[in-house]
Amino acid sequence: MATTTQHVFQQLLEALGPQHWWPGESPVEVMVGAVLVQNTAWKNVERAMDNLREADLLSPQKLFAAATDELEDLIRPAGYFRQKTKRLRGLMHFVVQQYGSSIDAMRAADRQLLREQLLAQHGIGPETADAILLYALEKPAMVVDTYTHRIFARHGWVGYDIDYHQLQQHLVDELPAEVAIYNEMHALLVNVGHHHCRKTPRCEQCPLLEMLSETGIVEPEF
Repeated sequence: MATTTQHVFQQLLEALGPQHWWPGESPVEVMVGAVLVQNTAWKNVERAMDNLREADLLSPQKLFAAATDELEDLIRPAGYFRQKTKRLRGLMHFVVQQYGSSIDAMRAADRQLLREQLLAQHGIGPETADAILLYALEKPAMVVDTYTHRIFARHGWVGYDIDYHQLQQHLVDELPAEVAIYNEMHALLVNVGHHHCRKTPRCEQCPLLEMLSETGIVEPEF
């Protein structure tokens, strides 16, 4: 029998289809995007990524070697450009020094060790680290975010006081440990959160409405 989380996954996948997320032409672009998207909308990240692409800086060596003021100017559209420049340079220094700029070497590393190494870098928190592991390195790391928390708490599937790691473990316990499923689950929840489960919710036509009666909930708790 499917768990609630598996039911959510199946319901959203049938309603919305594959999301083809995370956008990026290379693993390095995905890593950069995971840093730039902190505290901003993806449309702003796209503008910054276009600038970096046009400047031919999307490699670990080039990003780390770039002048600070040049990098700040290029990523300015993503906001917090001074903080994010420091974070990007730190992350790229780690990739260059620890793994010789090799994505293959990172993929071959132990997932938990690599996660701990990423978390040790300036400005890299659990969500960013897990996004890099999952989307750039194709390792089974379940990414959870504000949308995940909001959707699961509002529907009564978890408590509002649940923290990142508890929520992540809740999903991991109820889903097969497969990269493709973790990828789609996170992307589908982002879709629902962006279009429906906002701070001020738009429940009309939400793909999860059909599940409310099945879970004994008349309406989400806002």
